[in-house]
Amino acid sequence: LFSVCCLMVCLSILRDSHDMAYRDELTALPSRRALNQKLLSLGRHYTIAMLDIDHFKKFNDSHGHDVGDQVLQMVAAKMAKLKGGGTAYRYGGEEFTVVYAGKQPEQVEEHLQQLRETIQDYRMLVRAEPRPATKPKTKKKPLAKPKALSVTISIGLAARTEKHKTPEQVIKAADKALYRAK
Repeated sequence: LFSVCCLMVCLSILRDSHDMAYRDELTALPSRRALNQKLLSLGRHYTIAMLDIDHFKKFNDSHGHDVGDQVLQMVAAKMAKLKGGGTAYRYGGEEFTVVYAGKQPEQVEEHLQQLRETIQDYRMLVRAEPRPATKPKTKKKPLAKPKALSVTISIGLAARTEKHKTPEQVIKAADKALYRAK
């Protein structure tokens, strides 16, 4: 029984260590380290999309880092539901990457466009005051009406070609396409 308990503790520690190394803590998406691992196993046909939250620094400065974190979490949650066979990764800051193994750009453009529209149409409610944990017993002034915010993303897409043979070259091409899209 003691050995089984020790084994369970060791497996738990191992799993937590793996999650810390390969999963982004804020967004729960696979991290850049997981992306780098995936890039090593790609075949000859793949497409990579780079995504960036538009004007994120200004948004963060205007509404605070807590709201900025909520925006990152919302975008990541929408990306986690992305259709078309892509895997989403947090690249860093407000940038994300989607890897489509075995796909060409024309096979994934519609899915990425739907993601862009879903994020653009989503309204986040930001309250001026936090919601009370329990209902107040005394009647106080009503809470301020929440402010609705929305964000947009830009997307750049590139595929492995004769010109872009390595995953790093494809990422750079997708990044250039991203900045053209902005």
